Amino acid sequence: MEWRAERTLRMGGVYAVWGSVCWILGVVFAIIGIVAGAIDAAIGLESTSWLLLAVAAFVASIPEYIGWAVAVYLDALKAKKKE
Repeated sequence: MEWRAERTLRMGGVYAVWGSVCWILGVVFAIIGIVAGAIDAAIGLESTSWLLLAVAAFVASIPEYIGWAVAVYLDALKAKKKE
């Protein structure tokens, strides 16, 4: 169990970066979907498809942020143990 905690601590920054990447992609997809819907044109995909991609990107960022939160929690537990 301890090796999993150490691995999670080491990977905390990576989780945060990938969570941010997925979240930013979701924002970009949502903006493209809104613009495509506003001008009533298909920008590569229909506006509904862009919005569904945005939802998928937002959902994909959730596990990454959970991993980051677990890493922060484990780091806090480790710091508390040292006291």
